[in-house]
Amino acid sequence: MTAIKVQTVNDTRDPIIRDGLRLNDPQKMLVAGGAIVGFLLLVYLLDTQHISQALLLGIGLLLGYTLFHARFGFTSAFRRLMSVGNGQAMRSHMLMLAVAVTLFAPILAFGTTLFGGSVAGYVAPVGVSLLVGAFMFGIGMQLGGGCASGTLYAIGGGRSVMFITFIFFVVGATIGAYHLPFWTEEMPSFEPFSLATSTGLGYSGAWMVSLALFGLIAWVTLVVEKRTKAPKMAPVPSATGWKRVFRGSWPLFAAAIILGLLNALTLVTRGQPWGITSAFALWGSKIASTFGVDVANWGYWQGTNAAALNASIFADSTTVLNFGIIIGAFIASAAGGLFKFTKITKGNFAASVIGGLMMGYGARLAFGCNIGAYFGGIASFSLHGYIWGILAMAGTFLALYLRPMFGLSVPKSNDSVC
Repeated sequence: MTAIKVQTVNDTRDPIIRDGLRLNDPQKMLVAGGAIVGFLLLVYLLDTQHISQALLLGIGLLLGYTLFHARFGFTSAFRRLMSVGNGQAMRSHMLMLAVAVTLFAPILAFGTTLFGGSVAGYVAPVGVSLLVGAFMFGIGMQLGGGCASGTLYAIGGGRSVMFITFIFFVVGATIGAYHLPFWTEEMPSFEPFSLATSTGLGYSGAWMVSLALFGLIAWVTLVVEKRTKAPKMAPVPSATGWKRVFRGSWPLFAAAIILGLLNALTLVTRGQPWGITSAFALWGSKIASTFGVDVANWGYWQGTNAAALNASIFADSTTVLNFGIIIGAFIASAAGGLFKFTKITKGNFAASVIGGLMMGYGARLAFGCNIGAYFGGIASFSLHGYIWGILAMAGTFLALYLRPMFGLSVPKSNDSVC
């Protein structure tokens, strides 16, 4: 059998050579262990929290399973486009967003969750805070080796260096929460702008405009690919037949559709789209509080945020989703026989520290990460989601020149695959 380059779980390294594309045998004990942990957490949530928290845990498990099996990346998608012009993953983003806006529009218009609560999308101001934060996040995710969702599912897959990224992601998010009032109150900013409610288009009109924009972006990536003769994405080791459903890998387009559906289900369950990094600020603030830091007096933890600080983390819906993602990705990696702790070097350790700090801080300033601001913002018809994407792409471009300083690879135009 001919040796073929295949994509690895660790997107900070070049694709490696493997004989064929078959997965390893399932790590059955790990699968069982992950399932037990997930079940116990589900029972605990049913016993102590509203039933919506248990449903969100299930959604999180599916998110993690989907992200891992498709290697659905935001960091690598931005990097491939900016370095060699490959837009395959970016087109999957457009499909994901198209599914999301199609489902978000009636949910936001109706305005009620499955449990009778109110519904609100992620619509945030456009100002200095957003511009700086999104640019920082774009640099940080390329150094840290993954975005917010990528960090969680890579931890589930056993990628050791991502634990470093995660720790400093939490630290950066906590510092960002402390500094946020300065950025939002002292720096210039415009009011939040929605394609649906700020223009008179309504949700149906905003939906049509959004689909047109996604189609245009997808077409541009095709033009760029043709002109740059971009290398194709490396294939991923995969099961065959019906086993592929449970062991992966999944096509990007399938994952895009599933992620769009799951984000809409999250919206109609908790009244907000999928988010990740607000939980990081919460965890970091609670830890800081145990060391005597008076976080309750921070501007970030005033008003509606105060309740989350004083409650159990299991009452926080974003925390529950995050736990679900990690467990879901762990089960998916073990099902594919792929769970394995990876090597940490001085270079990727330093990059992970810097990248984690920048992502955490940037996410607070930019009202979210690749999920809350980019995915959730655009799906909510917010202008800030598009601005976030542009600035994160600019940060990615700069980071292409920084990655080699830490021994991290950058795709090249003469690569056979990227």
